[in-house]
Amino acid sequence: MTEQTPVTQTAAKPVPTLPDAQIVTHVKHWTDRLFSFRVTRPASLRFRSGEFVMIGLMGDPDPKTGKQKPLLRAYSIASPSWDDELEFYSIKVQDGPLTSRLQHIQPGDEIILRPKPVGTLVHDALLPGKRIWFFATGTGFAPFASLLRDPQTYEDYDEIILTHTCREVGELAYGAEVIDTIRNDEMLAELMGEGFHEKLRYYPTTTREESPKMGRITDLMRSGEVFADLGVAPLCPENDRAMICGNLAFNLELKEMLEEYGLEEGANSKPMQYVVEKAFLD
Repeated sequence: MTEQTPVTQTAAKPVPTLPDAQIVTHVKHWTDRLFSFRVTRPASLRFRSGEFVMIGLMGDPDPKTGKQKPLLRAYSIASPSWDDELEFYSIKVQDGPLTSRLQHIQPGDEIILRPKPVGTLVHDALLPGKRIWFFATGTGFAPFASLLRDPQTYEDYDEIILTHTCREVGELAYGAEVIDTIRNDEMLAELMGEGFHEKLRYYPTTTREESPKMGRITDLMRSGEVFADLGVAPLCPENDRAMICGNLAFNLELKEMLEEYGLEEGANSKPMQYVVEKAFLD
């Protein structure tokens, strides 16, 4: 009679039960209006830093048929393309069809994630240049959180300037933590080269609550204050490239300003000097 070989106990990973679902691994609430969360990444998912995917939850059952349909919205992936998980940054809209429910997710919950990334805020949509500007308002910071942790950003440009405009100081916290992580992350230094973060300039502003720098970024550009603060020349099509992600009014205003500087809008099929995110939840 032989002894039985003991079975090795291994912790089983939760298996999603919904189609195209991923498991929530971490949630952090930054303010009463903003939160971020991380989910598992499908093994087959490949994306370019700066792209977005459709994510969501199952809607309420139809009163007549009882069937449920997924409630989906476009969300920029905030984690870089090399990360093992996917991170997202979201607002909370109390009566919003999706975010009113999404804000209550907990680790272990499932969300639906359609693994078809798309988007215009990618390096392929820009011509080579010396300096790149990332212009963000609110949760429009998310795609830049991805791009700022991508080695290509530092390989392609001598200087990276990130502007982030929010109403209140607390709304800058997520972005400030991402920047701090980038400057102090040893793994990123290995990936991108020692001292890579010296190329990065961070310019946060608020419009309502008092902070070290007040004002809308468009007003600060018109007055020349931002250029004086950073010690750089105003944008020009020869040297500068730009990406914009914010609310619709901000996007349109900044588009017009960049055109006045002589920059032309690009796309994946026709790279030029600047690009604007077309899908943005705010």
